[in-house]
Amino acid sequence: MSELAKNKFKIVSLGCRTNQYESQAYHDQLVALGYSPAEEHEGADICIVNTCTVTESADSSSRHAIRQLARENQGAKLLVTGCFAERQPKVVEAIDGVTHVIPNAQKEDLLAKIFPQEDLPEFSIKRFDAHTRAFVKVQDGCNSFCTYCIIPYVRGRSHSRTVPEIVKEVESLIANGYKEVVLTGINIGDFDGGAAKDEIPIRLAELVRIVDKIPGLERLRISSIDPDEVDGDLADAVLNGIKTCPSMHVVLQSGSNVILKRMNRKYTRQIFYETVDKLRAANPDFTFTTDVIVGFPGETETDFNDTLEVMRQVKFSKVHMFPYSDRPRTRAMLMPNKVPQTLIKERKQTLLRLAEQLSFELRNEYLSRRMFVLTESRDEHRPHEIAGHTSNFLPVLVQSPTLGPNQIVEVNLVYNTPSGLIGEMKD
Repeated sequence: MSELAKNKFKIVSLGCRTNQYESQAYHDQLVALGYSPAEEHEGADICIVNTCTVTESADSSSRHAIRQLARENQGAKLLVTGCFAERQPKVVEAIDGVTHVIPNAQKEDLLAKIFPQEDLPEFSIKRFDAHTRAFVKVQDGCNSFCTYCIIPYVRGRSHSRTVPEIVKEVESLIANGYKEVVLTGINIGDFDGGAAKDEIPIRLAELVRIVDKIPGLERLRISSIDPDEVDGDLADAVLNGIKTCPSMHVVLQSGSNVILKRMNRKYTRQIFYETVDKLRAANPDFTFTTDVIVGFPGETETDFNDTLEVMRQVKFSKVHMFPYSDRPRTRAMLMPNKVPQTLIKERKQTLLRLAEQLSFELRNEYLSRRMFVLTESRDEHRPHEIAGHTSNFLPVLVQSPTLGPNQIVEVNLVYNTPSGLIGEMKD
């Protein structure tokens, strides 16, 4: 155990980009109060864990993070929030060392639990540590109630921030040097913010147009969205924006219409194709990332092959794969015909191999092209190159031993590797 360092803090964030955003807000609030992040070897007198419960693995990771911080920072104020804490507050309270369990509805007032007399700084972010792209939470909660998902029960119903709040935050991030912003939320397609609570709501397409015009912004992306929510207005805002990127994370989950219906998803495989085709017809360089669940109850070999076929047709630049796991209170937990774990593992490996093959093939189509890359991070074991992404989210390793992060450079894409394209600096 490390000796506790006064006025030091540690924050562990698990799961979604929304959690990452919230944890950054806690970081900024604590810094404004005179605290500083503890080094790895230091103990901290304030520890925060922002948990996740989207899968059994997320539950396990959340418990492990809480116990590890409690063990390494004995005597610290240990505050636990997030979706696992919301779903299992008694389990969290029973872990030795936990001093506060904060429900999701009170997340933004978390620090008031330990600083009740303080005039706390605003819950917002001005930077996004360890990232060159900043995630800005514009919406929280979900009204969809997919049969496998516990998020509506732990995050609550959909609610949005006001546009002035969002614009102010994006302006602060740009002032602090960020070139790329990602608008994120639990179900961002439900965004209905406005200038004030009693005014006509502004939908996501209009928010994109407003943020796109903020001076100094270089790149704007939208995080995870369902294909049926990419209507003509949103497509127009993204395709015709000044700084909007030709890339989108459109959620698939399954390529089988039978499984999509059992999941209570609001779209079909055909609607997914129509969304992709609409955007690619307008811009052939438009690329897509997605989420897929493997082994949903009742998933047959035919259903699984339908998913693989969608992957072949679309050629995603990246696929986030989740093996199905039962979540309490969800309808899927009670469904028959559960897929055996051994078969889920087999399908998982098949899908991941295909995803890697197809993303490699997609990148091959860009060889010999000149494209702009936003540099992000350098691997200490590969000092001669720095990683980054093109505007359409292709990973690129830029050949330069001196180039720093958060710079936009034009490169020639000369070679393709399993880790990404190799880019040589333009002469």
